[in-house]
Amino acid sequence: TKKLLLKKDDIKHLIVKVEQKGYTLVPLNLHWKNGYVKCDIALAKGKAEHDKRDTIKDREGKREVERAMKSRNR
Repeated sequence: TKKLLLKKDDIKHLIVKVEQKGYTLVPLNLHWKNGYVKCDIALAKGKAEHDKRDTIKDREGKREVERAMKSRNR
């Protein structure tokens, strides 16, 4: 069993948020101390659809530049 060092209201707040669409709990950092593992967590919200499109567009642009540089160096 694991202990979560949060107050009951904090745990309820996290559960409500995670059950909503688009929210998730993300482990940020793990550290070990005296045989125990401590974990820092964050509540994160996913990207909106238009943000995803922008990210994909940027990624595709970078790939094209890399391909052009690769073919130019050959």
